[in-house]
Amino acid sequence: MKAIITATRLAHDLTEGDPPTLLDVRWQLSLAKAAGAPAFDGRAEYAAGHIPGAVFVDMDEELAAVPGKNGRHPLPDLAEFGAAMRRAGVSPGRPVVVYDGGQGWAAARAWWMLRWTGHPDVRVLDGGLPAWEGELSTDVTTPAEGDFVPEPGAGGLLDADAAAALARSGVLLDARAGERYRGEVEPVDRVGGHIPGAVSAPTTENVGADGRFLPAGELRARFKSLGAVEDAEVGVYCGSGVSGAHEVLALAVAGIPAALYVGSWSEWSADPSRPVAVGPEPQ
Repeated sequence: MKAIITATRLAHDLTEGDPPTLLDVRWQLSLAKAAGAPAFDGRAEYAAGHIPGAVFVDMDEELAAVPGKNGRHPLPDLAEFGAAMRRAGVSPGRPVVVYDGGQGWAAARAWWMLRWTGHPDVRVLDGGLPAWEGELSTDVTTPAEGDFVPEPGAGGLLDADAAAALARSGVLLDARAGERYRGEVEPVDRVGGHIPGAVSAPTTENVGADGRFLPAGELRARFKSLGAVEDAEVGVYCGSGVSGAHEVLALAVAGIPAALYVGSWSEWSADPSRPVAVGPEPQ
């Protein structure tokens, strides 16, 4: 099953008799609030113009629970997530395409949530809204109620203990910027550094200057150089399970299955009893 879709292909599919369900998940991590500036408002961006037929999905409200001991973007209540997806028109028998403003992180989080909870056909618009060359709409889409019911899979999800174990037995990739991995800066969480044994693999290096994913062969070569070789068990974490989902998506494009530690560094670093490594080396 393909994980991404081009804007050209999406434009074609939207003209077919049974077009995919289209979700707009515009969101971005913003530190503006700490500086007293207004935070990014994805709903306002959606209202100003979106791909025709898209339904807005709120990253913070519908794809995550309230921040707390399990991190800044912990898993949402699955009954509430299912209800939100049904309101957005999601059904298991109809393909879903997700996009955001171009960074790809929020779209990847929606992709991962739907795939992990059992939807068989979800793709992310490669390059996000900037890749779309068609017209935009300001009409609010009100779809027919879907019938998707989340049924989490047995794998694909890591907790803190499983992430720590995987860093020793397999490959645990840290999708954050290298300076955060090394502990040189930490703009959000309690302390800088990384999970001992994790390998630095910034997800920003999985895309080109246009925000689109590198070719699958290049991604496979990159991940192989980081230890994600055939038969290796692979996991990913980031700051709060958003950019990490983007790396899981990149791995999927490369044909490499990977699990996501949703709590990520925001959960790990909040517990002073958990070890922290600093510097460029995994240990």
